Amino acid sequence: MADGIPVPGSVWIYAPTNVAPIPFAVVFGVSAVYHLYQCIHYKTFRVTAYLPFCCVLFCAGFALREYGAFHYEHLNVYLASTLLIYMSPPILELANYHILGRTLYYVPYFSPIHPGRVLTTLGSLSAMVEILNALGVAYLTTSPTPDSKFYSLGHNLLRASLALQLAVIGLFYGLATLFHRRCRRAGVAHPRVRAVLRTLYVSMLLILARTIYRAVEHFAPPPPPVVQQPAATTSSGKKPDLMAIISPLLRYEWFFWVFEAVPMLVNAAMWNARHPGRSLPPSYKVYLAQDGQTELRGPGWGDKRSLVMTLVDPFGFVAMLEKGRKGEPFWEQNGFHHLLGGKGREEGQVV
Repeated sequence: MADGIPVPGSVWIYAPTNVAPIPFAVVFGVSAVYHLYQCIHYKTFRVTAYLPFCCVLFCAGFALREYGAFHYEHLNVYLASTLLIYMSPPILELANYHILGRTLYYVPYFSPIHPGRVLTTLGSLSAMVEILNALGVAYLTTSPTPDSKFYSLGHNLLRASLALQLAVIGLFYGLATLFHRRCRRAGVAHPRVRAVLRTLYVSMLLILARTIYRAVEHFAPPPPPVVQQPAATTSSGKKPDLMAIISPLLRYEWFFWVFEAVPMLVNAAMWNARHPGRSLPPSYKVYLAQDGQTELRGPGWGDKRSLVMTLVDPFGFVAMLEKGRKGEPFWEQNGFHHLLGGKGREEGQVV
């Protein structure tokens, strides 16, 4: 496939390499095992359980891609591999939402929204991305011909999922940077908090690069029926120029490895090296006092609103207008409140 010429009979358009999938499947498998160990060691299943799950999906996807390299005419193998690899990055995003939410719980007085709503809001949008991804790939790969209405519908669903994913990433960066800025202005940017936020920034940047690549790929015109029928001719009796019809992103496999596989592998390995359990305590009731150094154990930041309201009004605008429903600012009575200009009696147990 180095010359970019489509291979007749291949559902991948090209003949997939049978070399690269093996090391990627192995490394993702090792990363999954290590992530599982870290979840147990740091007691962070509630926060990071999606990391080993995501790596397992990637491992299975690349294992199937290796099989598909020797049977590139099998549609079911292509469909399963593509689904697993396409579905994994949004799950990695979900892990990032968990980690961001846990970081907001750790410094609750600077959180732009209730930390629990980070997951319910961004997670719900990511669930929609997953559904659109699955439907798009299903329609795309089971259509009889590339010019059928189902093929076009599949592309449109994938485009919608990618556009929504870009919007979610933008919202994520908005919340994280606003929180980070508040911490820096107050001098409460603890090294452990900064470490987690910086890793989140890089992780989401890698996902963003992958998403942009996918967006460019799927917003390009879909390959016409001539890809499935390479011997077809035009009205003048000449074979059409396939190189001018099919996008280079589809013709050259190296785009997939550089912009899809490698960023996600780096992402998984980076979270192994900079696991949030090394910086954040496992209990959601432990938070950082306003002096930026002392850890306290409080009652935890509960949310008395219904799940429907947290989804409809994630920023709590309605609650702010309701008397006695502005939240539970327990940190205003911990003995360190005066450092941020707060008032109240001293409460809070030093960890």
